Amino acid sequence: MKNMLIAGLALALSVVVFNACKNDHSQHKAQTTEAAAPGTKYICPMNCEKGKTYDQPGSCPVCHMDLEPMKAEVEANKAEYFTAFTANPAQLEVGKAGMMSFTPKIKGNEGAPVPLDLVHEKKMHLILVSDDLFWFDHIHPEFSASGSYDIKVLASGENFTNGRGHNETRFEAGGKYWAFTDYKPTGGLNQVNKTELAVAGAPARTVAYNQPKMTTTVDGFTLTMEAVHGGGGFTTGSQQHIPVTIKQGGKPVDPATFENYLGEKAHLVLVEVASKEFVHTHPSAEGGKLDIHTTFAKPGTYRGWLQFQTGGKVHTADFVVQVAEGQATSGGHEGHSGH
Repeated sequence: MKNMLIAGLALALSVVVFNACKNDHSQHKAQTTEAAAPGTKYICPMNCEKGKTYDQPGSCPVCHMDLEPMKAEVEANKAEYFTAFTANPAQLEVGKAGMMSFTPKIKGNEGAPVPLDLVHEKKMHLILVSDDLFWFDHIHPEFSASGSYDIKVLASGENFTNGRGHNETRFEAGGKYWAFTDYKPTGGLNQVNKTELAVAGAPARTVAYNQPKMTTTVDGFTLTMEAVHGGGGFTTGSQQHIPVTIKQGGKPVDPATFENYLGEKAHLVLVEVASKEFVHTHPSAEGGKLDIHTTFAKPGTYRGWLQFQTGGKVHTADFVVQVAEGQATSGGHEGHSGH
């Protein structure tokens, strides 16, 4: 009798499991069918290629993120966005406190509010660089009641409230700077707008970047971009695959052990010296290395900053890569400015 009860329970359980699996499979099949419906267009969630769509799912050739089905509201949203910039005082000056405000707007409908989605844990990412690309800061403006996203500029000797990387910065020298505001309007595509800034004060000595820098050391970590095409060079027109080895104290470090920083194991920003062409990609942890997959739209010399986090601290490793003109591929990628 006991054996019959056990057999009956096992049979009932197997029926439940079978039906559950069948239902899960059916749901998955329905979802797959929906995602692959005829005419579905796919697009990078970071809008790397300024609205470029694909007929099939896959990964973005620039930032390596999975392509997503293009939503109807995004496809219908043809708005052109820009970022309005103001400073208080109007002339920023080295050593003096101030405030910078960045406000997303719609061209032709400037008075309309522009709500933003969370992307990599923040509503707006701000990349600041000096004109010669020697100085770099990656920070996150805070939303204000006026609709702007604000960054506090600290005076000389003033301490950072929460450490670097939040909503404060400090200019150490006068001169020209560039601000890249990176955000995603709700119902729209990801945007990256470039703004020129002028800071009064004694300028720093200009640094020229004309030689590759494929190995760098930061906070005890040594990172090396492995040579591609036998000579350490990069080319336009095709996806570049660049592994990055990491060592600490001479021993290999697996980036899979890194803490997540803004939802990723690492972020890599690259800016071209002359044109200020902007690329943001997300290296993945594969085979004990960081693996960079990206496509360069324009040739030139790019200064890069790779950021990762361990022990609650964000490390910033700098590189210099040279990109040569490559052969255009069929369905080649148009110029991009953004993730």
